Amino acid sequence: MVAHFAVEYVYTADTAKRDEVRPSHRAFLRELQEKGQLLASGPWVNDTGALLVFEFEDEDALKQALEHDPYADADLISRVRINEWTPVLGSWVTAG
Repeated sequence: MVAHFAVEYVYTADTAKRDEVRPSHRAFLRELQEKGQLLASGPWVNDTGALLVFEFEDEDALKQALEHDPYADADLISRVRINEWTPVLGSWVTAG
């Protein structure tokens, strides 16, 4: 059984470096999406961070994956908040 996680990134103020690394970051996220692990992602409108929604077997597996995010490698994330989440309604929820 998989668990769902809502992940909040808080970005550093280095927008120029973030713009430079963004293509690699999005390629990384596309790979997770293709594996069925990333359900949604996107930045806050004020560009201070992002929300990402994942399906992983457990939090440790999620954390291992996030260590390979190019934004993390480039020290562009000042804080990561991970919450296990129980979706009740929505297009991702199967009847059960």
